[in-house]
Amino acid sequence: MINFDLTSDQKSVEELVNYQNILLQNIQKEWKRYLFEDLHTDERLLGIKGLRGVGKTTLLLQYLLKALEKGDKGLFVTAEHPYFYQHSFFDLASLWVSYGGNLLLIDEIHKYPNWSRELKLIYDGFPGLQVIFTSSSALDLYQGEADLSRRLDVQVLHGLSFREYLSLNGFGHFEPVTLETITLDSTQISSEIINQLEQHILPIFKSYLASGYFPFSNELKKDRIPQRLIQILNTVLESDLSMVEGYSAANVTKIKNLLGVIAESVPFEPNISKLAEKMHLGRNTINIYLKNLEDAKILNLLFEKVKGISQLQKPAKIYFENSNFLFAFQHSPSIGTIRETFMLNQLRNSGQLVGSSKKGDFKVDESMIIEVGGRNKDYSQIKEAENAFLAIDDLEIGFGNKIPLWLFGFLY
Repeated sequence: MINFDLTSDQKSVEELVNYQNILLQNIQKEWKRYLFEDLHTDERLLGIKGLRGVGKTTLLLQYLLKALEKGDKGLFVTAEHPYFYQHSFFDLASLWVSYGGNLLLIDEIHKYPNWSRELKLIYDGFPGLQVIFTSSSALDLYQGEADLSRRLDVQVLHGLSFREYLSLNGFGHFEPVTLETITLDSTQISSEIINQLEQHILPIFKSYLASGYFPFSNELKKDRIPQRLIQILNTVLESDLSMVEGYSAANVTKIKNLLGVIAESVPFEPNISKLAEKMHLGRNTINIYLKNLEDAKILNLLFEKVKGISQLQKPAKIYFENSNFLFAFQHSPSIGTIRETFMLNQLRNSGQLVGSSKKGDFKVDESMIIEVGGRNKDYSQIKEAENAFLAIDDLEIGFGNKIPLWLFGFLY
């Protein structure tokens, strides 16, 4: 832990250090998210975006512990701390550097006005200080008041992959598998994983689909998880989006109404004109709301094309961002929707470009077709497609072009 002899004039900073030390005492030290080892720690200014509840704060604190062990002088603060009622980020950075600090970690930077302008001043004024911060997924970090595009690097922390869920819950440690490797030899890979697991994987997979996307899933009783998910959704809509986009309470109400309409029939194939008429909104307004909900990691919009997407282009289908959200809105969602939602989520979270396909459910990286279904799914829909695969639920071991659906949860 840190112990600096701060003068009486810096008592407020002493409080920040004490607050940090309390957090460090209670942080999860052993288990870490996939992004921890891949953080771009050579960057002087790094932003980490992600949906609420995926572990961004824990990631920062774990990185801080590692830095302190190396002898760095780091400070963790949250933008909501009362210290910033009377002080700025720049004030704190200046003071921290004067005490030899070389690392500043800022949580929930979107809660602070003029954040981009002050980050630019800090970056230019203190070349020896590394700044890493977290923000809401809804925030476009390159569209702040100041130009950070040449200074800022951004990474995204997604929810748990199925692979991480297994590790977090003590089922075993597994390495990620590339999409190419999965499609080349799913039989051997799935067999090796199941042999190491030493128990049936399908019931565990069902639990993950219903309630395992967020790290807090192993701390709460299952019947409390839907309530927590609704709280996350409300906070994103009422706080993050209103703060980032400047939405009024009336805007937030309309977005909630739109989300309610979508939730009734996901995957939703939108008729933007009818939707706009039903909600008494303009077509462009509907498209902007949809884009904002995707940026906030509440929805996944599926387009026919995967490159050069216009903000006002109509999506072919609309999904929730993860399958857990389906269970927050419905007690028993459609199994087909659950499967497709999971597949789209894991593919995109692992960096694949995914679009809609007339020959299958998804076209991946413009070169692969994937059709998702249950154990009885056959090749009829993709028989004329090249480089096509079936992602089959309720299947433990893959064979040929039939790949167990759960195996796509090992992509990151």
